[in-house]
Amino acid sequence: MLFLARMDVQFPPHLSPEDVTRMQGLEKEYSQGLQQEGRLISIWRVVGEYANYSVFDVASNDELHGVLSGFPMYPYMKIKVTPLAKHPNSIR
Repeated sequence: MLFLARMDVQFPPHLSPEDVTRMQGLEKEYSQGLQQEGRLISIWRVVGEYANYSVFDVASNDELHGVLSGFPMYPYMKIKVTPLAKHPNSIR
């Protein structure tokens, strides 16, 4: 199953710059692992925002929820998920 997720990150003001930097490192490690597993098949940043669009290929809604809630920045994310289906005009 394919899902498009928009993830917007907003850190609370009480987090120190060091905490943010540490979390960004953990986030990179986690997302690269998902990419290597083939569950995160594409990730794109939104220009001018602390946000991204990601395409996930997972077996179920429950698996996607587990993947999303596993992100280190999950507590600071607003996530909008859109299920995707192949378009009949697609050549791929």
